Order: sequence, then structure tokens, then C-alpha cells
Amino acid sequence: MAQYRVGRLEQEIQREVTDILLKRVRDPRVEGVTVTGVEVTGDLQQATIYYSILSDKASSAEKTAAGLKKATGLIRSELGSRLSIYKTPELTFEQDGSVRYGSRIDELLNDLHHQD
Repeated sequence: MAQYRVGRLEQEIQREVTDILLKRVRDPRVEGVTVTGVEVTGDLQQATIYYSILSDKASSAEKTAAGLKKATGLIRSELGSRLSIYKTPELTFEQDGSVRYGSRIDELLNDLHHQD
């Protein structure tokens, strides 16, 4: 039962954070950020939000991380008003490496295809 609640909360946080980033956060450093997943601890006290960006540049990734860190307070307070839970979890943002990994696999497959 508890695992079901955690899963629902993860989906709800992902939906709300995406909406908040689009409509409330005006920092240009976080434009183009896509929330790819959320993991919430079993006690619902901490949430890790995974995101991806369109740019592959390291400087862009650092700027985006800084922008998200700066906006964490706003995002958490908005989540608190939108979600009906006792305590809003602490938020941490981590860049999702799976998108980069997937594009690397695509490159390798394309290289193999062109060699044939």
C-alpha cells in the first residue's frame, strides 16, 4: 500500500514540477528543461527530480543546474500549496544521464550501419 502511494506521489510531483517550471519560474537558465522522472523516499521526506536539457554543452548544464538550485525554494513552496500532503519533501535536482546514454547508443548504431 505504501509503495502505491509513493508511486502516485512521484507522478504528481513530476506533473506539478513540469507545470511550475513552465508557468512560474522565469529564470532563462531553466528554459528547455524536461522533467524525466522523480524518486521519493519511502518516508516521503525527500524527492530527487531527474531532468534533461536539449544542449550537450557542459557550460549550459552548469547554468541549468544553478538555475534549478536557485528556483528550488519557489518550486517547493508551489508544490506545498498544490499537493495535499502533510509535509512537502525536500527537493534535489539531478541531471538524467539516460538521455545522453541513449543518444550515444544511437550514434554507435548509426556508425555500424554506415560501415556496412
